Amino acid sequence: MTSATTDNRDNAAYPPTQEFAAQANADAALYDRARDDRLEFWAEQAGRLHWHRPFEQVLDWSDAPVAKWFVGGKLNVAYNCVDRHVLAGHGDQVAIHWEGEPGDTRAITYRELLAEVSRAANHFTELGLRAGDRVAIYLPMVPEAIVAMLACARLGLTHSVVFAGFSPTALRQRVDDAEARLIITTDGQWRRGKAAPLKEAVDEALYAHGDVPSSVEHVLVIRRTGIEVPWTEGRDLWWHETVAVASPEHEAQPFDAEHPLFILYTSGTTGKPKGILHTTGGYLTQTAYTHHYVFDHKPGQDVYWCTADIGWVTGHSYIVYGPLANRATQVLYEGTPNFPDEHRHWQIIEKYGVTIYYTAPTLVRTFMKWGRDIPDAHDLSSLRLLGSVGEPINPEAWRWYREVIGAKKTPIVDTWWQTETGAIMISPLPGVTATKPGAAMAALPGISAEVVDEDGNAVQHGETEANGYLVLDQPWPSMLRGIWGDMERYRATYWDRFADRGWYFAGDGAKLDTDGDLWVLGRVDDVMNVSGHRISTAEVESALVGHAGIAEAAVVGATDATTGQGIVAFVILTAEATDTGAALITELKAEVTRQISPIARPREIHVVPELPKTRSGKIMRRLLRDVAEGRELGDTSTLVDPKVFESITRG
Repeated sequence: MTSATTDNRDNAAYPPTQEFAAQANADAALYDRARDDRLEFWAEQAGRLHWHRPFEQVLDWSDAPVAKWFVGGKLNVAYNCVDRHVLAGHGDQVAIHWEGEPGDTRAITYRELLAEVSRAANHFTELGLRAGDRVAIYLPMVPEAIVAMLACARLGLTHSVVFAGFSPTALRQRVDDAEARLIITTDGQWRRGKAAPLKEAVDEALYAHGDVPSSVEHVLVIRRTGIEVPWTEGRDLWWHETVAVASPEHEAQPFDAEHPLFILYTSGTTGKPKGILHTTGGYLTQTAYTHHYVFDHKPGQDVYWCTADIGWVTGHSYIVYGPLANRATQVLYEGTPNFPDEHRHWQIIEKYGVTIYYTAPTLVRTFMKWGRDIPDAHDLSSLRLLGSVGEPINPEAWRWYREVIGAKKTPIVDTWWQTETGAIMISPLPGVTATKPGAAMAALPGISAEVVDEDGNAVQHGETEANGYLVLDQPWPSMLRGIWGDMERYRATYWDRFADRGWYFAGDGAKLDTDGDLWVLGRVDDVMNVSGHRISTAEVESALVGHAGIAEAAVVGATDATTGQGIVAFVILTAEATDTGAALITELKAEVTRQISPIARPREIHVVPELPKTRSGKIMRRLLRDVAEGRELGDTSTLVDPKVFESITRG
């Protein structure tokens, strides 16, 4: 993550215009209501949904740190996202404007979406899937990805979406951990004009462990590119021959508010991905609430576009569940922002009249690099609100975003949240907050966050600014309910740091400026944030050491002007290593790409004779980060050999 720095210019606040404030969904009283009675406030937000059976208790925190929200209540997520809008007479409203990378398009109404979700639910039932079973979804940005997720939610199947850029090894790891019975994928995906195979990766994943059987019984394949695919009779099924011909009628059944909705795997410091578990009622309540107020969404009027991928939590919460629960009309785009050229995003905004645009700081910085003449060539006057997600946005990018894309007037909501939190936690409220470039500003109404020091004491704002740890000191509805199959790891990872206070430690550093506004500073653990994607140092180090020529590796995330953090690796060669030059570096980068994802490809790899270690054997990544970022070294007194950096810099 980029460190958010504050100078006098950055502290200049940008208040909302009177016109925007007058029509905004939120007002300052929202904070007062939440402060007066937090649980009643969340009950009010839950009331925005349809409950088949009303809840009896808002929160049961007796088994902390595992929460139960909206106890006794029953609802169906898909019913809330689709059926109720059709029943209310909005069936002809467009739910999804889909734009394929090659230029093919589809406009899917809520009525059509309901029929598609019902067909998928009926076929999944035919396959013998029952509530509580897990389904792996390995799809690019096609409408069927949303259909598959909603069909799972409709049946009480717990889905695990795996980013379509992940390797077969990463897919198999996630499938095995969740014990998925079904994988849904495509024949291939379009990437910059070329059809790249995807079903092939599924087959590689399923055969990766030789004779070790997978839990997978069927692979359901969507025809997207038309490329040839390997086929296993009896196991593999075409979507167009099964789902597409199933009945479009299906009655949604309610599930308990704590029924598992999805598992989403995120990087952990041990190298083994953590299966973050989210449940139903609390998650949908908070995603719908935050989408309504943070994006000031007006159903039937706005055209909303979140540019995230379906494989990350932003795609879950702010493409699928939050927007559809709020009857949004949204854009779904399959491709990259520079295909066929760098005008693509602005052409899409122009074409569909996008009013709300939610993207990552890394993309904003890329747009800056391409030059303002590209967006200036387009009519972006439909935009009325801009959002930022994935990492703190640096002040320079914030100002460029507002001036060039937002015509010097559009509010920007810079949102802080995580896979684990499920929904936005800290953000300006448009129409209420006078925002500062790069600042997360304050916790949303109903959320309680603190910045504390090592001992858990609140960091005070004032004349001098102090850095601290960002903690959440009260439970929230969309919070994770554990790590799939490993509750001990859940407690150790998120709750042990401040166990005596009962606080959740987010893993991020933060500070309060002299006005008391909150700035998120980035990760303080060994997880890197590259373009908003969390990659563990251990995962990349493991891939590097897997090479025959590498004895040891240490990886750090270094500040990167475009991606927030770039991966920088330091490796020690084995005695048998024959190649020590550029060819080896190329090979190592390719190996990380193959084992994990192109996202994890190191920006730099340095061959060094030794690594900085403490007397206990711990690698001092903090000092390696200093080297990677060209800073003066911090305290080296705890190292076994403080002179190690002489050899590293020579290396």
